[in-house]
Amino acid sequence: MINQAPHIYETVAEEEDKGLRLDKFLSIKLDNISRSRLKSLIVEGQVLMLGSNKIIDDPSYRVKPLDGFKIEIPEIIDPEPEGEDIPLDIHYEDEHLLVLYKPAGMVVHPAPGNNTGTLVNALIHHCGDSLSGINGVKRPGIVHRIDKDTSGLMVVAKSDIAHRGLSKQFAKHSMERAYMAVCWGVPNPTSGTIDLSLKRDKKNRLKIAVNPSGKHAITHYKVIKRLEPPRKITSRENVKQGLAPSLSLVECRLETGRTHQVRVHMAHEGYPLVGDPLYSRRNNPQKNFTDKAKAALADFKRQALHAYLIGFTHPATKEALTFETELPNDMKRLIKALEAA
Repeated sequence: MINQAPHIYETVAEEEDKGLRLDKFLSIKLDNISRSRLKSLIVEGQVLMLGSNKIIDDPSYRVKPLDGFKIEIPEIIDPEPEGEDIPLDIHYEDEHLLVLYKPAGMVVHPAPGNNTGTLVNALIHHCGDSLSGINGVKRPGIVHRIDKDTSGLMVVAKSDIAHRGLSKQFAKHSMERAYMAVCWGVPNPTSGTIDLSLKRDKKNRLKIAVNPSGKHAITHYKVIKRLEPPRKITSRENVKQGLAPSLSLVECRLETGRTHQVRVHMAHEGYPLVGDPLYSRRNNPQKNFTDKAKAALADFKRQALHAYLIGFTHPATKEALTFETELPNDMKRLIKALEAA
């Protein structure tokens, strides 16, 4: 990373800020900068008290009303990504675009502190200079993305014609995209539409929240299979519990494509995804689950979400294309373990 000319911010504490740690206070005032980075800048002596210009280098400093602070934040410019010989699972490719399978654990494009091992690094190596440059040098060919710990299909633009055409389809919501998710609970009704706007969470910048002032977001869902984990029957009450399905395999079709859309929508409705570190509070299985079911849930270390289908009109040939891929092995094992023996 290269530090360029700094941005200078000034802010003054109010009565409601009394007692906050300095790093917490600044993360609230400067909500586009992570708290961890602000903490580092404080330790590096980049925060001054207004008036005295005294350096405040203790992140745990307790803010008092009318305390004023000046902070210098150097602009971070990451180097251009380079090609890396990372295997790609390509399902279709021509001169204009390619469709590939992104495994869980792979980041789509470089970001601060994460400049290697991404899908973009692999694409640069595979495609050379043939990737569309419309989205800039950091995200060549990328017209959409899926989360690091979500697996599934993506389409990548190699030509500018493809990039413009695919981007229009995303904007018009004519792109077909469907996911499979393993959720806690069984949605009732078993099919329906979730129409809830989404916006960045004010308190936790890593999360997205339902917010009427956010971007319009629509998910169509359908229960594919009810999962009833094997249970230990130890009492009459447990017999009753054992008859009730506890989880489900759900298809989620996107009409819009917002960040974390499926994860937030399902969690908001009361059916969070198994393994979701941000939106699920139910990753501890019920006490009467068998050891096999408990182990399967405990061992699943990512959100149980897979982009299994993508469909679009080829921007150059105008041919309707649809691609599907089966569930990855980790989700297959999870589902098998959660089905009654």
